Amino acid sequence: MAKITAAEVNRLRKTTGAGMMDCKKALVEADGDFETAIEVLRKKGQKVAAKRADRDSSEGAAIAKVNSDNTKGVIISLNCETDFVAINETFVTLATELADLAINFDSKEAFLAADYKGMTVQEKLTEQTGVIGEKIEIGGFETLSAPFVGYYIHAGNKIAVLTGLSAAVAGAAEVAKDVSMQAAAMNPVALNEDGVDQSVIDKEIEIAKDQLRQEGKPEAMLENISKGKLKRFFKDNTLVNQDFIKDSKQSVAQYVKSIDSNLEVVAFKRVALG
Repeated sequence: MAKITAAEVNRLRKTTGAGMMDCKKALVEADGDFETAIEVLRKKGQKVAAKRADRDSSEGAAIAKVNSDNTKGVIISLNCETDFVAINETFVTLATELADLAINFDSKEAFLAADYKGMTVQEKLTEQTGVIGEKIEIGGFETLSAPFVGYYIHAGNKIAVLTGLSAAVAGAAEVAKDVSMQAAAMNPVALNEDGVDQSVIDKEIEIAKDQLRQEGKPEAMLENISKGKLKRFFKDNTLVNQDFIKDSKQSVAQYVKSIDSNLEVVAFKRVALG
């Protein structure tokens, strides 16, 4: 049997993120061979992942990143089972490193197949499932491209938002952050009226009509009154029409135009956990 040194155990720990005892056991099983020990840990991860495949992984960390010229952003959520793991510094560091990598990809599938320190992202997630003992996976994956992209991550990494603006004007970074904070807090269903799915509109009209009938309003009046209620729904639930949370006297769209008369919000992406 090969003699396993503390230095070898520490090296394996730094490479894989596994615990000291797991690393020592893997090296013993691998008879001291470093690469074989990594495989031992990966196989352990695969076994744990298979056992926990049906577990709920609604906790985790949502991280947003933008590229160097603020023209593209990405949000990923690294999901786990418990908040205890989600707030762990090592877990959040991994989520941040994966988000840095994710900015280079346009789909979740391509990202999961990408190289991360000598293994694929998916292999790393499987490995960490074995290390941590919880189901670890990429939940949300959203990208956004625009003339200017900014972001906001809510305290605790539970909500992350990207906002795209129509131009990279002076003050764009602050505007994008403010609008992202708005979307984080108010959870709009769409950017504007055009982005609301027709099924949502139909449902809101039907709800409004039912309420009006219960109030005893004549059937002939229902259509016009329900349209007025729909306008209120758009104001409350679409990002650019909402009252700006930092100044309720103006809408989000009005706030954006107060910075530059030609500036508009062109898109947003929001990922939330829990």
